[in-house]
This record gives sequence, C-alpha cells and structure tokens, in this order.
Amino acid sequence: MNNKSHQNIRAVCAQAIFNVLEEGQSLSATLTALSYQIANKDKALVQEICFGVMRVLPELNFYIHSLMSKVLTGKNRILHYLLLVGIYQILYTRIPEHAAVGETVNAVNTLKKTQLKGLINGVLREFLRQQASLQQTFTQDSKQQNQQTLHPSWLLTRLKQAYPQQWQTIVNANNQKPPMWLRVNLNQYSVSEYQQLLVEQQIESDSFPELPSALRLLSPVGVNKLPYFDEGAVTVQDLSAQYAAYLLAPQNGEHILDMCAAPGGKTTHILEVAPKAQVLAVDIDPSRVKRIGENLARLKQQAEVKVGDGLTPENWCKGRSFDRILLDAPCSATGVIRRHPDIKWLRRDSDIAQLTELQHAILTNIWSYLKTGGTLVYATCSILPDENKLQIERFLQENTSAKLQGELKQFLPTENGGDGFFYAILKKHS
Repeated sequence: MNNKSHQNIRAVCAQAIFNVLEEGQSLSATLTALSYQIANKDKALVQEICFGVMRVLPELNFYIHSLMSKVLTGKNRILHYLLLVGIYQILYTRIPEHAAVGETVNAVNTLKKTQLKGLINGVLREFLRQQASLQQTFTQDSKQQNQQTLHPSWLLTRLKQAYPQQWQTIVNANNQKPPMWLRVNLNQYSVSEYQQLLVEQQIESDSFPELPSALRLLSPVGVNKLPYFDEGAVTVQDLSAQYAAYLLAPQNGEHILDMCAAPGGKTTHILEVAPKAQVLAVDIDPSRVKRIGENLARLKQQAEVKVGDGLTPENWCKGRSFDRILLDAPCSATGVIRRHPDIKWLRRDSDIAQLTELQHAILTNIWSYLKTGGTLVYATCSILPDENKLQIERFLQENTSAKLQGELKQFLPTENGGDGFFYAILKKHS
C-alpha cells in the first residue's frame, strides 16, 4: 500500500473515515497520517470525499441502512465506510456513476475483503436504482427530522435552547462548505492593493469594511496560487478569528502572552499590528508548536515560542507578568463545524462540562500573570453559552479584580461570513 500511483484512494478515504468514527481520531490528523499513501494529484479529491462524508453522514447512513438488512460489523466494518464513500461520490461529486461504483468496488481488493466485492457492488447498484425514492423518503419522512439537520441530537438540543430563533440558520451554515478568508499583511499591502494582485491572477474577492485586513475569496484556491504568500503578504484566517488581535489592541514594547497559540495565526496577527511587541506564544501540543515557528518564519517575525500547559503556568512562566494576554481557550469547536465537520461526531454532550472546567482552571491560573491595569481577551471558537457567556459571568463573580470591558461578542457562523466565535475583554484592576 506504499506505492502512491497504485493506491486506491477510495480505500484510503474509507480508512480515514473509519479512523475518525471508530477510533476517535480527528479527520485532519488521520489525513496527515495517511498522506504518504495519496499522490499529490489526488489530495483534493480525498479531502472532498472525507470532509463531505462527515458533513452529510446521517443521510448516507440512512441510505445504507435502508438497503441492507444486516449491518457490517467487526473486521468487515470498514466496508460500511467504503459504502459511505461510494454513495457520497454518486450524490455529491461530478465523478461519473460507473467510475464511482467501479473504483469503490475495486477498493475492496485493497482492503483485502475480496469475498465481499459482490455485496458492495450490489448495494451501490441498488442505490442507483432506488436513488430518487430513497432521497424523497429521507427529506420528507417526519421520523428523519433530526437526521435531516445532519447534526447529532444532543447538539441540536443545545442549539435550540441557546438560539430558539437562530438555530436553523446556524445548522444551515454548518452544513455548507466554508468560505476562504484572507488576512492581508497591512505592513506590506493595503487590502485594495492586494485585491489588485488577486485580480491579475483571475482570483475574485470581497473586502469587509469592518476589518481593515479581511478579504473573502469568491472561490477557494490553494495557497500556492496566492500572490506573495511565501513572502508573508497574506495569511489564511477566518473573518471571526481576525477580531482577536484588534480586540487585544497590542502596543509596541508591551509584553504579551498568546496562550493556546498554535498554529500561530493570532500570534502573527498580533505582531503585524504591533511589530515591536515582546510576544510569548505557548501551546501544549509540541507538533502544533512547530507550526507557530513555521508561520513566524514565513512572516519574518520574532517571538518566543514555548511548549506549556495553561494549568501549570508556573512551570514555564515563573516570575513574569504581561501587559496583555490572549487566551484562545480549548473548547468544543462548535463554531467551526463547517471547517471540521467531524466535530459533530467526535464530540459528546458530556464533553461540554469537562471543557468548561478546563477553561475555568486555565483562565484562573493565567489571570495571576496579568499586570494590574492589563487586558486579557478570552476567546473560543464555540457557540455554546456554557463555554462563553456563562463562563465569563462565573469568572467575574469569583474575581473582584476582573472587570468586563465593553460587551461580550458572540459571533454565529453565517454562510458567506465568519465562523462561530466568542470574545470577552477583561481588565485587571487592583
């Protein structure tokens, strides 16, 4: 299976989806681990299939369960995920049906399940015959209402409670492919100047007046197509995430902590706004910390980078204090589901209480390293009140030295806008 040119990419997709749904791995991590099996020319298709399956998983499962009297289990379970891959291609890609079926059936050999080739072929061909009626049943059957949202029931319940008027808009936005937002390095180009460079490459974009650095591409492109990307002219960063540095309002010469900083998008933005700030970027994950260094190098910026745990800052931060702290707290990531649709199936309702306790502990521990008169921006890419509004209310009750500055900002995902994000600006007084 090491020869890229002979590897069946449907088998790779089935393995990746198996690793997420059976082993609990994140889709990004498993695709990185399997990348040696994928030729460069096939990477976009593998991404399209795997992310697409995660996006519409309940629909695909409905079709398979409608067509099969017995569920594939045990050592044959991977073929269930291969069927997801096959049906997704038929429904959601431009791959001709015969090619989608043929390549998916051939993947059975790669997965060493040759004796079940006929079964996979039969199910896919039966799906083609019954496709119209199955789709009609899925979209119109009242028993399938929860499944039609393509979200797990626990998350739907929480969204309906928190956003009785907006939950459907949130769900619809989550089910779309994400827009591609850029952050222009204003030290090199204005947004209008960079837009002109994009026009010369036949890349269309829209600016966003509220944020001076933001551009949305009308169609996503690879970073290798972006003018002067390697020279640091531009960074791929969601619109809502770009608020972090502006709300932090860093100043040259200040000591600033970027906590939970990987992969470094916000660190580099802080240094674009205040190039002479003394920035310490910290994250608990060594492999992701490496990416902070890579992003700093591309933008030719200087910052101190450390592996460190927000629960034990005394291990890496003893004797230091900061003018400003950005805490991008570990969270449910329910605001970025359209970018990481596997979140819907990896998260559990019980995770939320554990995450809120972790956030509270990190916030409490890091607060003591903020100077009197300093500013801490608490951020999450969640849309759940437990992790956001309620978290900050609890912290303010317990910490008399903390004062909320301005209003809480809860961004919800919108189709052509930003992801779901939350910000609170806290000031420390004596």
